[in-house]
Amino acid sequence: MLPPIQKRLDEFRQLGRVQAGSIIISVFGDAIVPRGSRIWLGSLIRLLEPLELNERLIRTSVFRLAKDEWVRTEPAGRRTDYLLTPQGQRRFEEASRHIYASSAPQWDRRWRLIITVGDLSAKERERLRRALFWQGFGVLEGDCFVHPSADLSAAFDALIAEGLGEQLPRLKPLMAADAQLGGAASDVEMVHGAWNLERLASVYSEFVDRYSPVLSQIRDNPADMDDESAFLLRTLLIHDYRRLLLRDPELPDVLLPTDWPGQKARLLCKELYRRLFVPSERHLDQHFQLANGQTPEATPLLQERFRDADPLAEVA
Repeated sequence: MLPPIQKRLDEFRQLGRVQAGSIIISVFGDAIVPRGSRIWLGSLIRLLEPLELNERLIRTSVFRLAKDEWVRTEPAGRRTDYLLTPQGQRRFEEASRHIYASSAPQWDRRWRLIITVGDLSAKERERLRRALFWQGFGVLEGDCFVHPSADLSAAFDALIAEGLGEQLPRLKPLMAADAQLGGAASDVEMVHGAWNLERLASVYSEFVDRYSPVLSQIRDNPADMDDESAFLLRTLLIHDYRRLLLRDPELPDVLLPTDWPGQKARLLCKELYRRLFVPSERHLDQHFQLANGQTPEATPLLQERFRDADPLAEVA
């Protein structure tokens, strides 16, 4: 049987082509943004080669990201840097606030609503539903989208970025407080109507089952992990965790079932990330390059990720 570290890397290598564009987005957000939000394409290819993503696939995926206005090019002699667009930078900043937080945000006991006030075709409604789903919104009866803590301005900006700006005049953003009338549906009942918590719990449990053996191996035998493997594992960890959080409304504890697996997943991600941090940064120091040959230093703010709790707290 393969050791857990090697098993996780091999699992991705078998499926990597399907996720190439998404993994590049994860690398930009986790490793490239802290070093100035730009990288030479050849360096990106070198960093991802060990995941068996070939040069042609990476080039094609990056070109698509440029077409979708996530990144843009900037020539430097015969080489080219890829750097985030202002739109891409905003997307990553918003995502980072969720990914690297040590705890879920406090709830102000108000709901954020987006209500459709005009006619939408079935195709338009489905595009809107999917776009808001990936921002963590639940849906009530097809016409009302609900979230406990979303920034509504950022939510509308994200819809524009997804090409849904023409639908904004048919959407009404609202803030709502519980009137606490006797006999009315409770917040918990609304949560179960708007989100499939069973499915979300299942994918969190899958994340925990996937990475707990990796964490145990690193705890027991840290010498098993070289710098390159640390970078690759860190990339896959954040890639998988980011994809989880995209569909998670980050409901407050009071609205969640007891023993919610999302809490264990957050603790696991924090500890594993901190254990991978130093060796993975050494690997980036050696292999991260701009088109001019320079290796930019990481911002000190990188060390604040997951910082307001003990970074090596034990995960039960």
